[in-house]
Amino acid sequence: MVSLGEVMLRLSPPSSQRFFQAHQLDLEFGGSEANVGAALAFWGHHVIHLTAFPEHEIGLAAAANLRRCGIDTSFIQFTEGRIGVYFLEQGAMQRSSKIIYDRADSVFTKVDSNKFDWDNILKDADALHWSGITPALSQECADFTVKALEEANKRNITVFGDLNYRSNLWNYGKKPHEIMPELMAYTHVMIAGTRDFNNCLDENYGGFEAAKSDQFKKFENLKYIANTKRESLSSSHNRISAKIYSHDQTFSSKEYDLPQIVDRVGTGDAFAGGLIHGLLTHDPMQAIEFGMAAGALKHSVPGDVLLCSEAEIQELVVGESIGKIKR
Repeated sequence: MVSLGEVMLRLSPPSSQRFFQAHQLDLEFGGSEANVGAALAFWGHHVIHLTAFPEHEIGLAAAANLRRCGIDTSFIQFTEGRIGVYFLEQGAMQRSSKIIYDRADSVFTKVDSNKFDWDNILKDADALHWSGITPALSQECADFTVKALEEANKRNITVFGDLNYRSNLWNYGKKPHEIMPELMAYTHVMIAGTRDFNNCLDENYGGFEAAKSDQFKKFENLKYIANTKRESLSSSHNRISAKIYSHDQTFSSKEYDLPQIVDRVGTGDAFAGGLIHGLLTHDPMQAIEFGMAAGALKHSVPGDVLLCSEAEIQELVVGESIGKIKR
């Protein structure tokens, strides 16, 4: 498995404090695509992550953190510059979480796709994962993503994509619809909602059914589309479920009631990792159940990365673990 994307330094006030109250900040590392890779590595997959770090102690610590998660860091680029940072204030009850990004001009935004040894990186790969965050950061990052997907398609490697549209990231002069359709054309399994499709394709779909049907017509490589649903009763209490669609079938997960959320960051990444694991090892029905159970369990784990075994997730799938499950 190959994943690609920025890994940032995460700084958070402890114990759900507000930024105004904090006298210290907890330090972690995380990034959407690396979070997916870490989950897959935890379940026994060999994961290579492609990124760039500054050539100083913080960059080395970030790479060491990936290795602790079981990720192969052999192909990471190190160069002069800064690491991207984000500040997270955890919400509680009716108070929403807040994220402040400080990632502009990081070393990753200058990543050079021509410096990666694609033959060695992809020679044994079964799958590659990308997200819409990477091409939103810079032209270099968009070129890097296109190159990775081109090389994967040349080798008949299954490409998983999470559109993950974030309006505040597209600041370098390109619009999503100028970049994303080419990436979507290389993708075999896509995670997206109506808003993602509307913004990435410059469309105005009235609902998910119309958007989903149109993607299967537009993109001949596309085999599956997955979509998650979240009902937020408060910052601490959500309900979640998911579906995966082929051209002619729909598979639905259970709905999970999550009344005491510990950390919502990385829950979509845990779902993506679980979905990829399920599709690589099982069928779509088991994949959507495993993915959603992984996403649900991530709400109980602080930090960016899901640290739950395959057995723990399967227990939740069959209803033998803690948590309230609505069938």
